[in-house]
Amino acid sequence: MKLSTKHLLGIKDLNKEDIQLILSTAQQFKEVLQRPVKKVPSLRDVTIVNLFYENSTRTRMSFELAERRLSADVLNFTASSSSAAKGETLLDTVNNILSMKVDMVVMRHSASGAPHFLAQHIPAAIVNAGDGINEHPTQALLDAFSMQERLGKLEGLKVAIIGDIMHSRVALSNMYLLKKMGAEIMVAGPPTLIPKYITEALDVRVEYNVQRALEWCDVANVLRIQLERQNQPLFSSLREYNLAYGIKRKLLDGLKKEIVIMHPGPINRGVELDSDVADGPHSIVLNQVENGVAVRMAVLYLLAGREN
Repeated sequence: MKLSTKHLLGIKDLNKEDIQLILSTAQQFKEVLQRPVKKVPSLRDVTIVNLFYENSTRTRMSFELAERRLSADVLNFTASSSSAAKGETLLDTVNNILSMKVDMVVMRHSASGAPHFLAQHIPAAIVNAGDGINEHPTQALLDAFSMQERLGKLEGLKVAIIGDIMHSRVALSNMYLLKKMGAEIMVAGPPTLIPKYITEALDVRVEYNVQRALEWCDVANVLRIQLERQNQPLFSSLREYNLAYGIKRKLLDGLKKEIVIMHPGPINRGVELDSDVADGPHSIVLNQVENGVAVRMAVLYLLAGREN
């Protein structure tokens, strides 16, 4: 089986069969990662460049580890220490890299649509590792893989996405994916952080009371407050946010059921999640990090055309 697309620009472009293929392939690679020898020759002779115009720790390390586990040749590019800092355009930078015979580009950029622009101008396969406030498709895929691993299914799951919905590319990719896979979605948080159009555009529920959201859901995917993307104050203070919308152990203990807590990271401890929740039995945050490598291995493998 093969993916229906040459690039992974967003979940919006994938169909249900693509998502299922990525998740099943990721399961095979997760089994590989449990072995004493974790490296496979699947992408030997494939050259991949990690093109990061925006700061990243977990996503970049996860992609690089996935590439090396697949035996690919890896080039790392950081905009701040490159000719881009001297004014070189994105297209010139990439064309210079491609002249070195690169097969695939993993790209993170602060401008929404930057990977789509590249895909129209260069022959290499593009993987979107996050573009502005648009999408972060591999995060949504690893979140889905982690939910399916813990709860055995995606269809029919009730998933609450809580926090800074307005500025989150993770939220948008998760909503696209979960809708395609038959889950129910609720977004929750302060009214100033939830776009007004979201109910009609994406057919999701909206809740401004976190306790009611937790009582409704099977999974709470809690998002980071992205202060760096906010041009004006959208709530009074981080302390006030934590009091009204932070997930606390007492809240979870008061529920009449067990729910799963997720977070794409990095966590602002004491803001979105208290430490005893982030590190507690409800949390699968570290499972998400582990699963990220397997999911990204699957994406790279399938886009390289090395299908099963």
